[in-house]
Amino acid sequence: MARKDDDQKVTVVEQGVYPVPDIPIKDLLDSIPAHCFKRSALRSSLYIFWDAFVIYSLYKATVYLDALIDPAVITLPNPYLYTAASFSLWAIYGFWAGLFATGLWVIGHECGHQAFSESKTINNTVGWIVHSALGVPYHSWRITHAKHHASTGHMTQDQVFVPATRSQLGLPVFDPNREDILGSRVTEEVKKELWEALGDSPIGAVLSPASYLIGGWPAYIAMNASGQPKYPKGTNHFTPSAVMFAPHHYGQVVMSVVGILIWLAAVGVTIYYKGFFDVFRVYLVPYLWVNHWLVLITFLQHTDPLLPHYRAPEFTFARGALATLDRNLLGDLGSVMGWLGAHATNGISETHVLHHISSKIPHYHAWEASTALKKKLASAGIPIEGAPGGWSEMIRVFRECKFVEDDGDVIFFKNAFGLAKMRPVLPESAASDSGIEVDTKA
Repeated sequence: MARKDDDQKVTVVEQGVYPVPDIPIKDLLDSIPAHCFKRSALRSSLYIFWDAFVIYSLYKATVYLDALIDPAVITLPNPYLYTAASFSLWAIYGFWAGLFATGLWVIGHECGHQAFSESKTINNTVGWIVHSALGVPYHSWRITHAKHHASTGHMTQDQVFVPATRSQLGLPVFDPNREDILGSRVTEEVKKELWEALGDSPIGAVLSPASYLIGGWPAYIAMNASGQPKYPKGTNHFTPSAVMFAPHHYGQVVMSVVGILIWLAAVGVTIYYKGFFDVFRVYLVPYLWVNHWLVLITFLQHTDPLLPHYRAPEFTFARGALATLDRNLLGDLGSVMGWLGAHATNGISETHVLHHISSKIPHYHAWEASTALKKKLASAGIPIEGAPGGWSEMIRVFRECKFVEDDGDVIFFKNAFGLAKMRPVLPESAASDSGIEVDTKA
């Protein structure tokens, strides 16, 4: 809620309070039932078969129904309606096939966390196959994703969705006489300056997230887009000598590239024999949907005006893990769509905070584990439940999360007027050691 002081031409906003957690990671893990940590290759495999079966069934049903869209079978008032009906049918197939293919991607992601099986060999073999089939360099991304988990919300160590700072965006230098560093008070003059630099038109507010959803995933993998800004230009997931890889990762990165080359060759050969149009509507459209869902889900898990980011002095593993949100994917479209979104994507959006507390818990145990964890966190007042994940939420978050300040050890996003929704309150005791070392000089 904002109010204006007309005499001084100042906008003041009433902020929410974020109690910076000081909970040892052991306490959080102890709140989770022991059986939730058990992994079964057989049970995990059933979800691969189920997702693949649903996608195949969608394909067969679409082919069958498409054959009925024919003047010999059905009469439509205009010949163009046959094309429109066929296009709509395949568009529906692409949407749902892409959603369940995202579920397959989640299984590959669990393999990277060693959550698929007790066997590292099984995990990496299955993960390499599943992720390569979806155009993901398995080991390369597994390595950087592990770094993301170790340093979630860390301004200089996190790997992706790192907020841009005031200076990085070339905004006017912070002036304590005209604005509050925490974003609770801003003069009209500063608001105007910031809006002129950052403000979105209604069209821009839609197009920016749309372009991000369409090209964000390949741009991150190939060019480090939205990744850690300290990495040199040209950083990507295909170069074994890239800064985020250690020398012993060389063979794993090469193996990841081999997987991508096989994938590209398979797509190319299929196009040669089946034609581009068939491959496009059967595989490439769902593939683009997978990329879209990956960006939407992960962006909304880690980006919101409610969530803090940390600099080294106040960062711990537990704080970073709790600087994320659970969201019901497609829940903004109603309870049925919310259930379908969660089921198709194996709950990756709905149990994400738990996933950051312990990434080795398989998704079929994550629901129970997440419920237990939330009981533990309920009394701490830490927001971990975000609004349902969808396109409207993507637009809202894009508009409200513009930049963070260059100073401060616990910081929150400010909007295009320089106002923030939250302010941190640090515990009186010292930060809890997480057991995860973060080299801030790296």
